[in-house]
Amino acid sequence: MEESTARANIRLLIVDDHPVVRVGLSSMLRKQPGLSVIGAAHSGAEALALLTQTAVDVLLLDLRMPKMSGIDTLHALRQLPDPPHVIVLSSFEFEEEIYQAVEAGAVGYLLKDTSRTEIIRAIYAVQAGKTYFPQRIAASLEERKLRSGLTPRELEILEMLSKGLTNKEIARGLAISQYTVRNHINRITNKLGVSDRTEAATVAIQQGILIVSR
Repeated sequence: MEESTARANIRLLIVDDHPVVRVGLSSMLRKQPGLSVIGAAHSGAEALALLTQTAVDVLLLDLRMPKMSGIDTLHALRQLPDPPHVIVLSSFEFEEEIYQAVEAGAVGYLLKDTSRTEIIRAIYAVQAGKTYFPQRIAASLEERKLRSGLTPRELEILEMLSKGLTNKEIARGLAISQYTVRNHINRITNKLGVSDRTEAATVAIQQGILIVSR
């Protein structure tokens, strides 16, 4: 079942260098109540120009585009005061490309053969502040995050931090002392180059170390 449409319109921008893809996505998504396609750009540069003129909630982005790639576009979007949520919509599923996109700020990653229903579900999810990665892609990112330098125990504690658990709750859940939890958190913040637990969880999500699969 598709998401409820009893909500304000979500403003979408499609960015892809292939005209057929732009037209196809625009036609498909315009039919969904609750979504409003405000434009379809053929390049990252055009998308950035459009964003200076109109507000966008969710941006569907191709990665492989000439001159300004999707990764370059993601980096540029992060410099905006109020950037849109970005879902990558790609023909390719390479681990490094996915990881780079997430590290650059993408909060969703879908293949272009994804069903209309799932694309719409992903749009609603990221607009609600969640991430959206199919299980297979989430698993690939999980494997990659294990190479981030964090130990399995540190990753476990980092996930609990992202859920807002206190040191006492973490200690109880893992059957370890609060002193040990504090030491783990100190190591996590040092490895991630952040100053506190809240920033650690935020950076971990932004960099794809923590992934919410659907």
